Amino acid sequence: MIISQFRNYSPINILFLSLVGFVLCLGIFLHLPDKLDSVIFEPALGNLLGENNLINLSPSTNVFITLILTISQATILNRITSHFNLLGKPSFLVALMYMTLASLFLPFLVLSPTLICNFISIWMLSKLLSLYRQTDVKAEMFDLGMIVGIGSLIYFPFLSMFFLLWIGLLIFRPFNWREWITPLLGLATVYFILAVIYLWMGKMEQFYTIWLPFTYKFPTAIRIQLVDYLVLVPVIFTLILFLLVLKDNFFKSVVHIRKSFQLLFFMLCLAIVSFYWNKKLTEAHFLLCAPSIAIYMAYYFTYAKKKWFFEVVYAIITLTIIYFQFF
Repeated sequence: MIISQFRNYSPINILFLSLVGFVLCLGIFLHLPDKLDSVIFEPALGNLLGENNLINLSPSTNVFITLILTISQATILNRITSHFNLLGKPSFLVALMYMTLASLFLPFLVLSPTLICNFISIWMLSKLLSLYRQTDVKAEMFDLGMIVGIGSLIYFPFLSMFFLLWIGLLIFRPFNWREWITPLLGLATVYFILAVIYLWMGKMEQFYTIWLPFTYKFPTAIRIQLVDYLVLVPVIFTLILFLLVLKDNFFKSVVHIRKSFQLLFFMLCLAIVSFYWNKKLTEAHFLLCAPSIAIYMAYYFTYAKKKWFFEVVYAIITLTIIYFQFF
């Protein structure tokens, strides 16, 4: 069965991962629109690129490139998780869960700024998890500030991840004011360079429009079609199972693992609450939640004991995704 196969840390699982990814996006391959244009940078770089910011690819090419990028992200995230031993044993479950989550909604299956930003999210996560073992992290925090700045040039709500840097310092490090200042310097460096470019190109007025999302009011009501989100029900159920398993194992884990799971929780929260900084809210925003949730779900499937039960749970998740893609 699928979960049992991916519990093994075997290179052949990369092939199986690709097969699972293809099956999970088969619905969009069979129902491709006549035209599918993607914007990959917004708004900071998009203002500079203008019409060049629009990628004109055939719909099939667009979806295929997205599939390749998603598989790459899944394997990189899995490698990081294994390196830091977050699950307690090596496997390919994180890659499988990420691939599954990245297929939940149709907007996840096409090129988008959030898809590109997930490379940066995974890179950030690797650097943050390494803070615990370092004696001097000021240079690392400066780099992380710049990384967040670069990510926000691609997708502005990614700027919320700056707070994750300070949260990471709270979780992993004793207080040192220099370590808290250096991320600000890194972020400011990116936007100072961007301001110089805007000034040089005579587009300074457009530079100020980058900050308009800060003026958006937090919505008090969100209009959604509940039917479209029924695909989340088995995922939420799996997260509940994860919490039950984590409750039994949390204090048995080493300190670094416990702190890492706390960091993932705040990473998930920041990804969710930053949605209102995007004027045109789509499901694609919530692709930023995939790395954290993938690790949580993989943790459950690693320690679940009843084979028939966890295999059925994953089968329901995949069948639900496929059903809503076709119907």
